[in-house]
Amino acid sequence: MHPARASKPPVHDAPLLGAGTALDDAARGRGIQRATLVAVVTNSLLAIGQVIIGLLANAFSLVADAAHTFSDLVTDMMVLVAGRRSADPADSNHPYGHGRIETVTTLVLGTVLAGVGIGFLWSSGVRLQNMGTLPQLHPAALVMALLTLIAKESLFRFTLSAARRLRAPMLEANAWHARSDAASSLVVAAGIGGSLAGYPFLEPLAAAVVGFLILHMGVRLAWKAVRELIDTGLPEEELKRLRKTIESTPGVIGLHEMRTRRMADRVLCDAHVQVDPRLTVSEGHRVSDTVYMRVRSAHPEVQDVLVHIDPEDDGELQAVPPGPLPERAEILAQMRELLGPNAPEPRRVQLHYLGQRIEVEIVLPTPMDDDALAALRERRLDWLQNHPHYRNIRVFFEPAL
Repeated sequence: MHPARASKPPVHDAPLLGAGTALDDAARGRGIQRATLVAVVTNSLLAIGQVIIGLLANAFSLVADAAHTFSDLVTDMMVLVAGRRSADPADSNHPYGHGRIETVTTLVLGTVLAGVGIGFLWSSGVRLQNMGTLPQLHPAALVMALLTLIAKESLFRFTLSAARRLRAPMLEANAWHARSDAASSLVVAAGIGGSLAGYPFLEPLAAAVVGFLILHMGVRLAWKAVRELIDTGLPEEELKRLRKTIESTPGVIGLHEMRTRRMADRVLCDAHVQVDPRLTVSEGHRVSDTVYMRVRSAHPEVQDVLVHIDPEDDGELQAVPPGPLPERAEILAQMRELLGPNAPEPRRVQLHYLGQRIEVEIVLPTPMDDDALAALRERRLDWLQNHPHYRNIRVFFEPAL
C-alpha cells in the first residue's frame, strides 16, 4: 500500500554534513582542479624536455614518449573541465547534480588506458621483429628518461593520494594514467639503457609486460564506470550496514525493496519502510524524516534517501493487482448514507487500506439515542456482508470539550 511518500526534507541537509563527515562539493571540485593543474604543468615541462633531448640525442623513443605526454595534456584538460562541471549544483535539468560527468570521464580515461596498453603490446612485437634497425643513442637520452620516470611516478603518487582523499574516481583514473606514463618512461629508459649496454631486446620485453599491466588497469577502470552508469547497487556488506541503520530507527517495524546506486563519490538510496498501520500521516512522515537523518549521519557518502512509508509489507500484494477499491470521496458518501439522515456530521473519518480491504473509523461529535444506535448496528452488519471490500466499520463518539 502507498498511503504516504516522504523524501529528504531540505532543512536537514546543512546540519548533517558537518566537518569531517563529508566533503563540500565546491571544495572537492577545487581540490580536483588543483591536482589536475599540477599534472598539466608537469606534463607540459616534461613534453618540451623530451622533444628537445630526444631530437638532440637521436632518441626517437623519447620523442614518441613526448607525444604520449602531449596526449596526457588532453586528458588532463578533460579532468579539469569535468571536475569543474561535476561540482555544479543540481538544476532543473539535472535534479541529482552533475556527478555522472565524472563517471563518463572515468570511462573515457579507462578506454584511453586500455588503448595505450594495446599500443605497447603492438609496438613491442614490432620492435622484436626489427631489432637490427634500432639507432645508436646518446647517454643524455637515458638521463632524460630517468628524470621523466621519477617525475611521472611522483605525479602518480600525488594524484592518487588526492583522488582517495577527495573520493574522486575520475581523478584516480587520471592518476593511473600517470602511472602508465611512468611505465612508458620505464620502457624508454630500459630500452635506452639496454641499447647503451648492448642488450637491445630489454626494451620490447619490458614494453610487453607494461602493456599488459596498463591494459588490465584501463579495463578495470572502464568496467567500474560502466557499472556505475548502469546503476549497479552497492556491495552486500554496505547494504547490510544501511539496513541495520534503517531497521534500528524508532518506529520502523520492517524494511523491504531497498535500492541503491552510485553517482561519482555519492550514493542514492530508496527504501520502503513499514510502520504501524494505525499511525497518522504526520507521525509516519516523522519516522521517514528520522530514517533520513540517521542514514545521512551514519553514512556520509549517501547523498539522498527517498523513504516510502508503508503500513504493511506490500511486496507480495503488488505482484497480483487487487480489484478496484473505492476512493475517499466515494467512501464518505457511502458512510453518510450508512449513518442515516438524522446522524450528525462526522467530526473525522479515518480510512485504513490494509490487506487490500478497507477499515473505516468514524468519529461523531454527539452520541446517538439507543434506537438510532441499534438501527445503525443492523445497517452496519448488512453493509459489511454485502460489501466485501470493507473489513470493519467502527463509530466513535467524541463530544467537544
